[in-house]
Amino acid sequence: PEEAGGAVSAIIAAGITPAAIEMMDRLTIEAARDFAKAPYPDCGALLLVELDGPAVEVASSFADCEAICRAEGATEIVVARDADERARLWKGRKGAFPAMGKVSPSYYVQDGVIPRTRLPEVLRGIEALEREYGLRVGNVFHAGDGNLHPLVLYDAAVPGQAARASELAGRILDLCIEAGGSITGEHGVGQDK
Repeated sequence: PEEAGGAVSAIIAAGITPAAIEMMDRLTIEAARDFAKAPYPDCGALLLVELDGPAVEVASSFADCEAICRAEGATEIVVARDADERARLWKGRKGAFPAMGKVSPSYYVQDGVIPRTRLPEVLRGIEALEREYGLRVGNVFHAGDGNLHPLVLYDAAVPGQAARASELAGRILDLCIEAGGSITGEHGVGQDK
């Protein structure tokens, strides 16, 4: 995931403005692949990048994105062959949240935002928190605008796990603030924040 975060930062730094750029980690990819029959590769993280505009501009931006991703450690580049495959790629991303229901009996969805250039370090921080709390986190987010939606997985039937998940989710927001971000990306501030 850290390399994908680096690719996002580099794409933005290169002045490329994709129509959309989304990221999912291995846990989320596996759930979404099964849920939507999406043609995702077997990888640690993926970026779903969509470019639009005049054909010449898109071709140039695609070449730049591909070079940046490879420089950041991408092992495979998948390009949708047709509209159906494109739809399945997006269906997987949009279905990531409900797909997690097959992975974990319960999950806590967090919403924060960070500067896009800080993505690699925040992902490292989330990985450290996973180890500290002994809970898995599925990372899925709008990498293009820095909105993070980590899914803290837990089992509500296990005493104390729901409280640990809530605390871990709060610590993720602390990471967002420390990185110069905010406690909300797009879903507002509710009672728990």
